[in-house]
Amino acid sequence: MKFSTTLRSGSMRWAAPVVLLLTLLYYTTGETAPLSSYFHYAPSIVAEPLSTLYALAYAVAAGLSCWESGRLRSARIWALAPARSRYRVAANVLSPVIVLSWSVLLVPPAISLARSATPPSLDSLRLPLAAMVLCLAHAVLGFTVGLWIPRIIATPILAVADWIAVAFTRAVLPYWPRHVSGQFGSIGFGEVPRFVTVAVPVLLAGSVAVGLMILWLPLRWRVLRVAVAAAVAVGGVLGACRTCAGWSATPPLSTGNVAMTCTGSAPRMCVPEFNARYLPQLQRDTAGALRALREAGAISVQPRLITDSYADGRDQRPSTGTAWRMVLTRPVQNGDAVYQIVVRALEFHCRQVEIVTARSVWLWGAVKTGQERAYRKRRQEEAGDPLAAKAEKQARADVARLLAEPRAAQAAWVRRSLETCGAKTP
Repeated sequence: MKFSTTLRSGSMRWAAPVVLLLTLLYYTTGETAPLSSYFHYAPSIVAEPLSTLYALAYAVAAGLSCWESGRLRSARIWALAPARSRYRVAANVLSPVIVLSWSVLLVPPAISLARSATPPSLDSLRLPLAAMVLCLAHAVLGFTVGLWIPRIIATPILAVADWIAVAFTRAVLPYWPRHVSGQFGSIGFGEVPRFVTVAVPVLLAGSVAVGLMILWLPLRWRVLRVAVAAAVAVGGVLGACRTCAGWSATPPLSTGNVAMTCTGSAPRMCVPEFNARYLPQLQRDTAGALRALREAGAISVQPRLITDSYADGRDQRPSTGTAWRMVLTRPVQNGDAVYQIVVRALEFHCRQVEIVTARSVWLWGAVKTGQERAYRKRRQEEAGDPLAAKAEKQARADVARLLAEPRAAQAAWVRRSLETCGAKTP
């Protein structure tokens, strides 16, 4: 039977409009952040709409495959003389189902990539390809169920159970069920799922699917078929579960997968390429601000490198004494990146800092480096907080008195404030 004939006679005729409508509904309601916030990073743009659609795709594959299998069973196809192998017959009737489940996975990311004018990358295809393989495994499961249970009963139960079993894994503990379910999460900027992350659910579902297909092998000894199928299925399930048993809520990710641009020296600064146009001026302003703080006697450390750590995603690597890692992407575009670096340079030596002392030090640093506008912008974000307003008024009065004192006295006060954090000394 041709694909077009299978398409016209199968369940896709009535299922496709409903499934595609649900797909678009999930896509429109699940889009919580503007596409511009992903900075044309294709893996994030692809992963975001998919995070709510994996369960739907798998449920469609399993449910409709069960229906098609039951249709063949009702037509007594398996009782006819074998002109083609069972695998070929199954593949023929399941091909439209697979195409429909794949459409659930491919249409929303394609829309997002087109809307954001972002070309797909090899890294961005990792999650969709893994989910497409999982759709095949769920289709095999559904087809097998349809061989034994009437389709009127099995199809709705299997579709709902499959959806629940996948979608609800994100709300359960321990974490391993979500990692083996194929319900992948969002991907941060610069992040890419490691191959083991996508291999674990494929191993679990794929081993079960292969085990079920082994039962159809033309082997004379049924016991041998059952033993081999059980060994493959149990081995894959145990291997997948043991592999991810120690993972946290976030599976293994590769970070820093973004092209960076660097310039200057003392300090050398590196930012993602999409911010490259800001970099020369940013480096000059940063060098000038750090020089002003050193000349004022407030700091003595000179970083040799400042890197935008936004590309690190959730795996934020720590800074060292001369190599600073800071999230600068938004501050660069908002114009307050230099102020953030000034705050980083004026680092307090304790965890708890008295609020007036903190604001006084930051305001003094902003005045010395020409970043008062950025400082005021940060304070405006706290408008409406009476405690913050009171602390700000006191800090401005303290800094006004401090600026009237000699340079040495100002430097001594700043160093003492950074050391004691405003604590009263006996």
